[in-house]
Amino acid sequence: MFEQEFVVKNKLGLHVRASARLVALAQQFEAGIFLIRNGEEADCKSILDVMSMACDKGSLVRIRVDGSDAGKAMAAVAALIDNKFDED
Repeated sequence: MFEQEFVVKNKLGLHVRASARLVALAQQFEAGIFLIRNGEEADCKSILDVMSMACDKGSLVRIRVDGSDAGKAMAAVAALIDNKFDED
């Protein structure tokens, strides 16, 4: 299991397009990938779960990944977030 904190840096936060990119990426892995914010947890393979977190720019989030390909999944999610969901 891996856990890491991130700051959402893209201009619009986790809006529809950014959330869809995160979900599409998460669905490529067998590992469970979860977004945690303010004590609430969302399954990153569900767009409704991710969007319900209402993460604006500057939000501090934690990503937890657990499963056989967790290392690769965490690296991919970290790159997506660090690259501002390829938006900016």
